[in-house]
Amino acid sequence: LSPDEDGICSGRYFSESGLVGLLEQAAELFSTGGLYETVNEVYKIVIPILEAHRDFRKLTLTHSKLQRAFDSVITKGQKRMFGTYFRVGFYGSKFGDLDEQEFVYKEPAITKLPEISHRLEGFYGQCFGEDAVEVIKDSAPVDRRKLDPNKAYIQITFVEPYFDEYEMKDRVTYFEKNFNICRFMYTTPFTKDGRPRGELSEQYKRNTILTTMHAFPYIKTRIKVLEREEFVLTPIEVAIEDMRKKTQELTAATNQEPPDAKMLQMVLQGSVGATVNQGPLEVAQVFLAEIPADPKLYRHHNKLRLSFKEFIMR
Repeated sequence: LSPDEDGICSGRYFSESGLVGLLEQAAELFSTGGLYETVNEVYKIVIPILEAHRDFRKLTLTHSKLQRAFDSVITKGQKRMFGTYFRVGFYGSKFGDLDEQEFVYKEPAITKLPEISHRLEGFYGQCFGEDAVEVIKDSAPVDRRKLDPNKAYIQITFVEPYFDEYEMKDRVTYFEKNFNICRFMYTTPFTKDGRPRGELSEQYKRNTILTTMHAFPYIKTRIKVLEREEFVLTPIEVAIEDMRKKTQELTAATNQEPPDAKMLQMVLQGSVGATVNQGPLEVAQVFLAEIPADPKLYRHHNKLRLSFKEFIMR
């Protein structure tokens, strides 16, 4: 609301009942959008007002809506769809102000990379001509010198919400891991000689963390990236990360309620099957066969041994 506008403060929304009306509308929309937890937050503002007016009829209605929202949280649980995120980078002078800008796009929950790729290619193809637009297929850093100056390039990468370990203490539920998020991560595998994939002992990984200007969900479905950080993981760190992931999968599969035998079997096969040449056995043979010569690696060596200890326990 801008106070300079004439009559804005005498408008029908600029009153207590107007505020309550807007908040109730918001709660309805959150409910329709499947964000049931936020319905509770909105009604936390409304209820004290209704209580002050002793408006028991409206309080009855409000509490019944809250009950429906909490019921939905319990029944729908993990089945809710919150969105899929992609990093989109624009390269080329054709884009004007967009050149070298990065955005995170929020798409409906089961959007696949080819779908958004096809859509953006089609949209910018209409703007600049189909031959002038090209989608960069990998997630490696873009080298401007290798690009054709007469073309517009779009790089699209699937990204996942990223949280620091301390944040995970507060983000317990599936909803909390998908709401109010502004940091995203994607990983790029690489080897020193330029190939993306190689043997375990030479497989590096670059983790890129992007921070957006605002948090999702937002009124727009794309938000500009403000900053990016990069971390390079050495082969032994990549192995530690993989082992932790496998242990987490095992934990989830063994603790599932109700138990799911098929899921457990799949996870077990992936964990101990000899068919996969990069399985835990291979990791142990490559990194734990002998104590590393470089003292800097002792800590990682130890970490990996501990990861194996927990993995075997699981």
